[in-house]
Amino acid sequence: MKKPLLLASLAALSLGTLSLGACTTDPNTGERRISKAAIGGIGGVLGGYLLGDVVGGRNDRTAKIVGAGLGGLAGAGVGAYMDRQERQLRERTAGTDVQVIRQGDDLVLNIPSGITFAYDSAQVQPQFQRTLDQVAATLAEYRETYIDVYGHTDSTGSDSYNQQLSERRAVSVADYLSSHGVQAARIGTRGYGETQPIAPNDTDAGRAANRRVEIKIVPIRDTDLR
Repeated sequence: MKKPLLLASLAALSLGTLSLGACTTDPNTGERRISKAAIGGIGGVLGGYLLGDVVGGRNDRTAKIVGAGLGGLAGAGVGAYMDRQERQLRERTAGTDVQVIRQGDDLVLNIPSGITFAYDSAQVQPQFQRTLDQVAATLAEYRETYIDVYGHTDSTGSDSYNQQLSERRAVSVADYLSSHGVQAARIGTRGYGETQPIAPNDTDAGRAANRRVEIKIVPIRDTDLR
């Protein structure tokens, strides 16, 4: 089975470039953020799945959002709202392996599956539930956001099995969030199997990096609900 090693290598090179000079530092908080130019570079390498629309499209999810009694954010208030949510997520995941990444007004939580799931399992491990509880509490508090959960695997095993495993892991995290106060209408899931590596799959470290779950948090704007 031929693996996308070239894609993984390009992704690793792109991420390495980010660490060297494509991030900016917030002068007020000292937090590191990916620059807009760097985001464009990642999109070119990985196909932009993190930079695209929410799962199913906004129009498809509008009725669910409105039906759940959720509102949208207006204009300049979007950035400040996401700033507060970002700070809280960083505080509540501090000391864990969870990475909080800011992309414009969107947030992405990168969660290594090694701390989330046992090998070949889609059940959230008990030792990670405390951290996921903190994430869920923040997402439940900041209601004016879409939440997408993405599952990924390394290239070990068949394409079809990895696809199924990534989907089951995404659903498992989504179900956990919804059972801890996050409105299900806000949540979408998608499994990418082994198709979106961020590191080469020919090393243990690379495969570990590729086994991950990502939670993308996108503000619901009032224009989405019109």
